[in-house]
Amino acid sequence: MATYAIGDIQGCFDELEALLRALPYSSAHDRLWFVGDLVNRGPQSLDVLRLVRSLGDRAVTVLGNHDLHLVARALGCAKGRGDDTLDAVLAAPDATELVDWLRGLPLLHVEGAWVMVHAGLLPQWTVANAAALAREVERALSGPGHREFVARLYGSRPDRWDDALEGTDRLRVIVNAMTRMRFCTDDGVMDFHAKGETAAAPAGYGPWFDIPGRASAGASIVCGHWSALGLKLRDDLVAIDTGCVWGGSLSAVRLDDREVFQVPCRSGKSA
Repeated sequence: MATYAIGDIQGCFDELEALLRALPYSSAHDRLWFVGDLVNRGPQSLDVLRLVRSLGDRAVTVLGNHDLHLVARALGCAKGRGDDTLDAVLAAPDATELVDWLRGLPLLHVEGAWVMVHAGLLPQWTVANAAALAREVERALSGPGHREFVARLYGSRPDRWDDALEGTDRLRVIVNAMTRMRFCTDDGVMDFHAKGETAAAPAGYGPWFDIPGRASAGASIVCGHWSALGLKLRDDLVAIDTGCVWGGSLSAVRLDDREVFQVPCRSGKSA
């Protein structure tokens, strides 16, 4: 059984179909992992959601920041942004079912030595810590009080982890680290402004995966979210957001042997 991890799709349905055709993928034996951000900014978010949901147990998907933004908009907890392309999803007859499906997805997936998360892990979190914290968010997102939780989710403060955090502040830090973080300090203070290449890190900050002594360094982490980083493969990291929605490519990596499969953007988008 092979596992293929697929980078940020962001509504690029034609490219997803082309990538799936290009993979030596067996629906009977293999599985697909999606690193989140299935939707938004690309033209066909509705088709992407329907396809990935239809895969059932053959696929594992973690939530990205754009997926959570769709949930917030559907629940009336967030306003649309100028670059949103979510109207077709929100108007679809199966919108409620699709959003409920998203609400039930994990924030983090752990399987053997592999960990999949959309953005990253704070340096003081072990994999076991992170998995337990992700479950806290997942319970809030799928539970009866989910609307109130989502309504309070937006914001960049607190910008660091503290074991003593409670309530919304605690859950917001977990979500922000796992779905939004790129750069942080050695003691885990997050920056949410810099989005460029690693050389563009603010003074005192570095890429989350290069922080010395990171507690999750023994795992192999699969992530997306950072299109300026592009494809980055090393023993402890498989970063696969190659900016399809910005005119780049959509990438998959077979985790068993790190073989890379890519298809170019077909929709003529540009940054």
